[in-house]
Amino acid sequence: MAEATTSGGPALRILLRQPTKDPSPIPVSSHADRDRIIAVFTNVLTKDEPPENFALRTMQEAMKPQKQTVLVQDENQLLENALRSLLQGLVSSAVQSGQRMMQCNPDGGQIPNLLDIVLYLCERGHVEGGVIFQLLEDLTEMSTIKDCKEVFAYIEGKQDVLGKQELFSRGKLVMLRTCNQLLRRLSKANDVVFCGRILMFLAHFFPLSERSALNIKGVFNTSNETKYEKEAPDGVPIDFKFYKTLWNLQEHFSNPAQTTLTQPKWQKFAGNLAVVLDTFEAQPLTEDEGKANNLEQEEEAAFSIKYLTSSNLMGLELKDPSFRRHILLQCLILFDYMKAPGKSEKDSPPESMKEEIKSCEERVKRLLENIPPKGKEFLQSVEHILEREKNWVWWKRDGCLPFEKQPSEKKPIQDGGRKRKPRWRLGNKELAQLWKWADQNPNALTDSERVTMPSINEYWKPLAEDMDPTSGIEAEYHHKNNRVYCWKGLRFSAKQDLESFCRYSELGIGIEGVVPPELLPSDVRTKLHARNSEKNKRAKKEETKGPTTQPEEPQVATPIEADGGGSAGELEEGEALMDSDTTEPQKQSPTEVESRQEAETDIEGNIKVEVV
Repeated sequence: MAEATTSGGPALRILLRQPTKDPSPIPVSSHADRDRIIAVFTNVLTKDEPPENFALRTMQEAMKPQKQTVLVQDENQLLENALRSLLQGLVSSAVQSGQRMMQCNPDGGQIPNLLDIVLYLCERGHVEGGVIFQLLEDLTEMSTIKDCKEVFAYIEGKQDVLGKQELFSRGKLVMLRTCNQLLRRLSKANDVVFCGRILMFLAHFFPLSERSALNIKGVFNTSNETKYEKEAPDGVPIDFKFYKTLWNLQEHFSNPAQTTLTQPKWQKFAGNLAVVLDTFEAQPLTEDEGKANNLEQEEEAAFSIKYLTSSNLMGLELKDPSFRRHILLQCLILFDYMKAPGKSEKDSPPESMKEEIKSCEERVKRLLENIPPKGKEFLQSVEHILEREKNWVWWKRDGCLPFEKQPSEKKPIQDGGRKRKPRWRLGNKELAQLWKWADQNPNALTDSERVTMPSINEYWKPLAEDMDPTSGIEAEYHHKNNRVYCWKGLRFSAKQDLESFCRYSELGIGIEGVVPPELLPSDVRTKLHARNSEKNKRAKKEETKGPTTQPEEPQVATPIEADGGGSAGELEEGEALMDSDTTEPQKQSPTEVESRQEAETDIEGNIKVEVV
């Protein structure tokens, strides 16, 4: 391999990089075996078939393993060294012929086929799982940045296979080292997209609870310094004081922890920020300026992650909506960090600082909303991202507990054993969660966004829409079929609108009578009032009609009549009583009432005597 590199001239030596880690030293007696393995694998690289058709057979032919389908440790080491040497030879051939490494054709460049064969053998367990990761590391080290993009595209395409547990456990550290070495070689200014692809791959490849990817201590990247001019150059028609004030904010953004440590540093930052916000408010951007400088209109717009700090560009940058959004977005991130709950009360800012943070945050959001184009949509997206970020803050504060939870095994309860109930600080789970709803619970009770009881009109509006025939809502989907909805509505009406609550039974149409009339269409309201008026008329007729005359009761023969005895006075008195029952009631004096009661008592007594 060294001869090939030397004979290739300066261009080949620049393009072809030697891997930093050479293959393990091979004994002299094994050189023949290595050459035989390379020859066997070279012969199958041009096959236009899936690797599962010939990969195992090729491995058995090349290695002649002690076991039929699985290699032992020494055999794995020998195969790995041979494959790494073969890979170096293929890369050298591709560079000499001027072909792309990841292109597959009969004349050369069979690297993708070799990787597919080795990946299949590792996935099936025929070869140790770390071999494929070692080949990928060697390939990235021997490739230029342009070729590394194609190699990494292959890695992204095989992410699901490489992420399987049997392969991931053997090669995760090699893959992490490979990606970190690539990131060191890339330019942070010119290879922004490629760096983002690598970081996104690592985020998907490693689990969320992987501690190697977590910034447990919360250390900031203070090495990212923003250099700007300290002295005003001659002949620059700008406010140099404002220029220094604007770029001085980056010192606070790069290390927010230092800003919140002492009150003087916070006051300095707040003063500089107020100057910048006043300038942005005094020089608002128009829609034309926003469209002229909108990077989203260009599909392949090339832009850098850091802005130029020359004082000559200050006027142009102030007219750039993207520049303003970057500054204001950094402010929101800083405020979100300062408002994040700490592990103790000492970590939280004082009350006076919290009020200043709140007022500054409101000003920043108003400015973001007014920056064209699509200011409201941009602000909503930022607020959504920052809201989700709070979940990660709480997760890191609690010690980065693992997300993956194994299914719990149900243990049989022993006879006579009691199941222990969980203990909560405030009695039950709901109260405990309610207590942690906000940092200051009195503030949560007075929050404007807190759920409150709706008004009568607001609550009954859905049912009023159901009653409107023009809405076309089918009867089975009406709210009156929801018992919980009706029950809550009756409770609201009983507390807030007793007159409507009384109509529930008066109109005779059920829950629809409780709906306020002003919510109903005119025709529906007319029908309900017609029903109510008819019912009132029937009630008035029944009242004016009075008590009905009862039929005459059969006369009962008294003992006096049966025996034919009795005095004439008593007979006359009985006749008078009978006449009074059949005639209409008339006004009687108190003496007449008393005599009538005595006569009735005598008659009842005689009847009882005859029955006995």
